[in-house]
Amino acid sequence: MLDRTEIADLIVARLEPAIDGIAADFQTCGRIRSCQIFNLLPHALATQIHDRFPASERMVLKRSIKENKHVAAQMNAFDPLVEEAVYAFQDPRVVEQVGRITGLTTLEPDSDLYAGGISAMSKGAYLRPHLDNSHDKTRDRYRALNLLYYVTPHWREEDGGSLQLWDDGPTGTPRTVPSRFNSLVIMLTDKASWHSVNEVVGDRRRCCVSNYYFSRDCPDEADYFHATSFRGEPGQVASDLLMRADNALRTTVLKVLGDKLWTNPHVYHRDP
Repeated sequence: MLDRTEIADLIVARLEPAIDGIAADFQTCGRIRSCQIFNLLPHALATQIHDRFPASERMVLKRSIKENKHVAAQMNAFDPLVEEAVYAFQDPRVVEQVGRITGLTTLEPDSDLYAGGISAMSKGAYLRPHLDNSHDKTRDRYRALNLLYYVTPHWREEDGGSLQLWDDGPTGTPRTVPSRFNSLVIMLTDKASWHSVNEVVGDRRRCCVSNYYFSRDCPDEADYFHATSFRGEPGQVASDLLMRADNALRTTVLKVLGDKLWTNPHVYHRDP
């Protein structure tokens, strides 16, 4: 089994000769800054990572009008290769390359996997348009980037489960980024990076390795803070109103009380 350093070696080797082109794609104006890199790892390794994913029943189901998916961050409960794959993206060399691609020079990976780790979406799963929470679990750093590595072989766009980037906001028309096998999506996360996942209609699971990078530098001229904020899709009027009210309430409570009432349990809890 390859460890995280060896997997990072492969990521570095794939990205290095293509960085200029990837950076140009990421920096395209007029849209949420993002890029997709295909054939990131050797085909056999990507397939093996997928095959080692835990059953959905061993993961946490998050189901509401906002989302329907299984997630997990307690990586030592699963096959070691999955954890090694997650943490390969936190290797300093990979972080440095992602910084060169995005132009962000103060990136810090998150060893606690706050809202990161792995996810699985089966038939009927979805994720409505949303902004990720603006900070890390201690509110010391801004969320800067999402790194989404898709590992389901032979996944087709018609299976659904595609990332959708709402370049003109949640009332516009989304840009679809298919969850292609063995591809890595890097996307900016700021107060305008609305994104969603359309409903899975295929009969298999869409499996994803997720990492989030943070920065102590504010990406805007003025400091800002918000909880994860969902919106309904165009035409979902009642759901949209309910989600907007929920966004405002949770953001206000978090601003005033911090984590005194509730803390997000989705982190990697290591033994003391």
